[in-house]
Formats: sequence, C-alpha cells, structure tokens
Amino acid sequence: MSTMGDGTRAVRAGLPEPEQYEPTLPGPVFAAHFHLSGEPVGPYTYGRDTNPTWTHLERAIGELEAPGEEVSTTVFASGMAAITAVLLSQVRTGDTVVLPDDGYQALPLVREQLTAFGVEVKTAPTGGDAQLALLEGAKLLWIESPSNPGLDVCDIRRLVAAAHEAGVLVAVDNTLATPIGQRPLELGADFSVASDTKGMTGHGDILLGHVTCRDPLLTADVRRWRKVVGAIPGPMEAWLAHRSLATLQLRIDRQCTTALALAEVLAGRAEVTRLRYPGLPADPSYGVAVRQMRRFGSVVSFELADRETAERFLAALRLVDDATSFGGVRSTAERRGRWGGDAVPEGFIRFSVGAEDPEDLLADVEQALDEAVGRAGGVSDGSARATLLP
Repeated sequence: MSTMGDGTRAVRAGLPEPEQYEPTLPGPVFAAHFHLSGEPVGPYTYGRDTNPTWTHLERAIGELEAPGEEVSTTVFASGMAAITAVLLSQVRTGDTVVLPDDGYQALPLVREQLTAFGVEVKTAPTGGDAQLALLEGAKLLWIESPSNPGLDVCDIRRLVAAAHEAGVLVAVDNTLATPIGQRPLELGADFSVASDTKGMTGHGDILLGHVTCRDPLLTADVRRWRKVVGAIPGPMEAWLAHRSLATLQLRIDRQCTTALALAEVLAGRAEVTRLRYPGLPADPSYGVAVRQMRRFGSVVSFELADRETAERFLAALRLVDDATSFGGVRSTAERRGRWGGDAVPEGFIRFSVGAEDPEDLLADVEQALDEAVGRAGGVSDGSARATLLP
C-alpha cells in the first residue's frame, strides 16, 4: 500500500482478506477468553492479551504510520495510557528523561510520577530545538511537535539525529498532526505515539491511544506494559475507531484547509494577538513545519485581551462548542487557562476546526469577535493586523 494515496490507504487500512459472505470489516469481538486446548500458542488466548478487533485496528494504524514497512502498533484505552506505556516501560530509577515544558497538560503529572520513581526529568521548550541542550546522559527524549496548546514546532530529524548519536531513544507525540500529517518513524523516531481520541477517530466519542514502533523489542516492552497494567481498549471502541479511520483523509483535509483560512482571517483582526498556526507562512514555525509535515493540523491558537473578552467570544459562537479536546468533526474552542495546567495567559484560545462549511464557520468567528469587543457589527477591514508569537 506504500504507493497509494492517503485516502485510498485510509479506507482500506487493516481490512482482512475478502471472505465470501463475510463483512469487509468484521464486527467487534467481545470475549474474555477463547477456546484454548493444549499449549497456549495463540494468537488469541485471553482478553487482556489480544483480541481480533485490536489486531485489525493495529494493522490499520501501522499502515498509516509507515506505509509499506514492517512496524507494530499497540492500541491502548487512552492517549495517556499510550504515553505512560512508553515512558514507564523504558526508564528505571536513576535514568534521565527529557520532556517538553510546553507540552500536553498532563505531562507535569507524568513528571511528578517519574520523579517519585527516582527518574530525573529535564525540560525545555519545543521551539528552537531547545531540548538538544539536555540530551547528555538521557535515556529517552520525548518530543511533542506541534506542541499542545502553543503550536510550536521543532526539527524532529535534527533532534533524533543528535539523540541517537548520544544513545538516547526518541518518542514523538504525534497527536495533533496524525499520521497523514506527519510520520515520526520516517523522521527517525523510535516511537510514534498519539491520543487517538483526537483527530484519528475524529468524532469526540472514543477514548483511545496507540504506540507504533519499528523495533520488535521495543514493541514487546510496550505490549508487556499494556498486559501488566491492563490499559486495554474495549472491542467496541476499537471497532468504532477502525471504522472512523476510513474518513481520516476526508476529515483532516477539510479541517486543515479551513484552519488555514481561519488563521488568515484572524491575522486581519486587531483584537487577536499571538496567533499561531504552523501552516501560516508568517508563523515562526512555518519553515520547519513545511520540511517535515504533510498537513498542518486542525488547531489554531491565539490570544484575546483578557479572560472576560475570551469568555464573551466563546459565548457568542453559534457553530462552535465550548469544549476541551480537539480534532473532531464539530468545531470546538476553549479558554485554555481555565484548567490551570498550561502556562498560557487568561485570554488564550485553543480553537479546533471541524468539518463545517468554511464560510459558515469563518462568519461565525467574525461575528463572535465583533460581539466580544463590543462592536455593533460588521467585519474587520484588515487595516490592523494580528501579531504572531516570536
């Protein structure tokens, strides 16, 4: 499937060989145990170890992560289960881990747990490849690019090359880009990790995560961890996730196109500051992003004057849900500072573009901005421009 387009690959990924009078995508297998006489040589023995529905989904994700290559994917009950499986299966007391200090909100909790286990944790920002300075003596480098919620981008190839030269494993959280936006394994990473709750499944109704590796020994470590802690997805969730992959390219292409259009509109609004979107040519990360990303994601971030302005903006939106998470077919936005875990100003907005008609969504954003700043109506004339983060 390596020569096929993304859309063809997405709709065919992980399907079993055709069998007369059987469905093209078999239904979920609900089983805690399987018929098992004699020696337990598998492939299916017990429901915490393996499940046919997982197998189809894992093959599908692997085909998207590294088309035409031999890789192994392990699916988990959530993105955090996948993240912790990599970290806790690889590091031991006395090891050093390098994390981003501007990554996903739960990473500080992971840092606390690692520290409690006697692991030294060093952190640096995603932008400017700042993690390079911390690699000496590390066991594992964790990259999140683009970062969530700030949307900074680092040079993954450069970081991977330096890490491997120093004997450091590299994991990339690819949640925001998805495999059709960026392929960490092709960029040299040892682990490609994602919360599939977001863009991969895309409907805001499944919690799921995955880890994909080329190295079978690393895969064995990750799968052993899943077995030990029991962080397994339900078969129904796995089946729904596989079904959702069929529309991955359609959804992501629509969302990315509209996200760029939204960023361009926001760039013309005086009340918008510190606008970020990696696909916007004026964005500070654009030069790096175009060298390693194939699509730039559905998320746009920006700041409004203060908490009150941001809340008025969110309340005035008619087609956008005030909700957390991102990557879904229905647009969402939130004042990210309400959670207290991200180092962002009170007026910081994370906006996840959905699959609505672009003109409808953009008009809704413009009217909400007008209301938020107390205008009588109308749209910006573009005479004042938003500022971008340096």
